[in-house]
Amino acid sequence: MSHDEEDTRVPPVSLRRQRGAGGAKALLLTVFGEFVLPHSAPVWTSTLLHVLAGLDVEEKSARQALTRLAADRWIVSERVGRRVRWALTDHGRALLTEGAERIYSFGRDRESWDGRWLVLLASVPETKRDLRHRLRNGLTWAGMGSPAPGVWISPHVSREPEAKQVVESLGLDAEVLSFCGPFGGIGSESEMVEQAWHLGELAAAYEDFVREFAGMRPAPGDEVLLDQTRLVHAWRRFPRLDPQLPLDLLPPHWIGVRAANVFKDLHRQWHDSAQARWAELAANG
Repeated sequence: MSHDEEDTRVPPVSLRRQRGAGGAKALLLTVFGEFVLPHSAPVWTSTLLHVLAGLDVEEKSARQALTRLAADRWIVSERVGRRVRWALTDHGRALLTEGAERIYSFGRDRESWDGRWLVLLASVPETKRDLRHRLRNGLTWAGMGSPAPGVWISPHVSREPEAKQVVESLGLDAEVLSFCGPFGGIGSESEMVEQAWHLGELAAAYEDFVREFAGMRPAPGDEVLLDQTRLVHAWRRFPRLDPQLPLDLLPPHWIGVRAANVFKDLHRQWHDSAQARWAELAANG
């Protein structure tokens, strides 16, 4: 792989085992988003450690993750006697709310497509690798794919303002050009899509998700709370991986549609029981 190419391979979907503070931090964000965000009450350290232990995170890694989230201004601590509890900051609440809206609605509806593409020419030199990485993250989150170095595309031309915001926030608006229009008569549109998004690998990730979660029937109590956390944690990756292409550009019987239904159905089925168990744990500390 050349320096100008990005590795967009999709890693395995299973997230049942998290090792180290990095994985613990991501899991902790899922817990805060799923159980703390809907309420205004802070949560005791002991409650968070209990949940993370059930997700195979060691206490040391869990405490390091709390420290990292606090350093990043997602959460703030409050000491009550000898105990500590944690609350979301305004910054953390805003980011988790934005993420939750995308995660919970993701995959439900597909826009009709007029055949037009949004194209960005955005070449960032090798000497600015950090800037290039941040541009890639922002455009990927906006649902864009890169079929060739310095070229970004999306069939959703309505996302140009979002892409523009990413570009301007990085100070690259003078170096980036955008175009909108239909695919021309040279080359293969389907091959361009595959190069930009690697649909075969994305389909495999969806298949792993369905295989792991479809048919699960967790018991009330900790089991349903932990499985709900695993479900949301696994699903939250897909808004970044899947550009939500129009059905015209996808293989027949696209597995992503089934995966979205599995997530939606299970999340709804487990929601009340998982939230009840969380309230129980939070109350007892």
